[in-house]
Amino acid sequence: MSRKPPSKAVLENKKLVFAVPESNKSRLAGKLRYWWCWTLAGTLLLIVGIPSLIFLGIINRKMWLYPVARWGAAQWLKACGATINVTGKEHLDPNEQYVFISNHRSYLDTATLFFYTGHKIGLVAKKELLKVPVLGQGMHYVNIFAIDRSNPDRAKRSMEKARKVMESGSSFGVFAEGTRAMPGELLPFKKGAFHLALQTGARIVPVAIRNTDMMMGKRTGVAYPGTIEMSLLPPVNIEGKEIADLITEVRGMVAEELGK
Repeated sequence: MSRKPPSKAVLENKKLVFAVPESNKSRLAGKLRYWWCWTLAGTLLLIVGIPSLIFLGIINRKMWLYPVARWGAAQWLKACGATINVTGKEHLDPNEQYVFISNHRSYLDTATLFFYTGHKIGLVAKKELLKVPVLGQGMHYVNIFAIDRSNPDRAKRSMEKARKVMESGSSFGVFAEGTRAMPGELLPFKKGAFHLALQTGARIVPVAIRNTDMMMGKRTGVAYPGTIEMSLLPPVNIEGKEIADLITEVRGMVAEELGK
């Protein structure tokens, strides 16, 4: 399928801004749902996360925490009122490991990418999550690694761990913007995910996630029910390509999908 030529902002890896429709939903209801979502997240960590960590630690099977974490991610999305619509799974080989590179506008994106790609997947997360009780302690056992982007050496070690996870048979997901974008934005892509693909020889799957900024956007303080649209785009071959070319190609595919 032919694609549009990349825009100047894509070629220069600069911020893109898409139109965001105005919401006529009740902010009071949105605030109540927002606090309900985070209360439930804390409850899941308390009544499921802590006993699971303790029990699996006692029997020395902490890696069994992965299916528990997937279940928790799915339950949290459901409780937040999210319905997930995934397209593009037909592009993927279930027996192949990929680097999934996605845009990022909401905390909802993380649970969606973790559960709905159809692959066993690890994730790169920001270092602040290590400070969250229970979650921070359990991240390593479900192949979620925190990146300290202010410290290049630590960031490099985290990506090395990610490479070893992929070599053991898992795929990996990275939010290439490095942080959540504001509603309607697509920020410049950082190079780490592309280095990981080149180091492992894995093809890149561009991922476009839509509507999460309207459902639980950055700095909005509200949450609304809705349908999360996650598009898994055709894998990008990395052979013979430079990082700059890969960033342009992958980001261009994501931008085109977000603009539909």
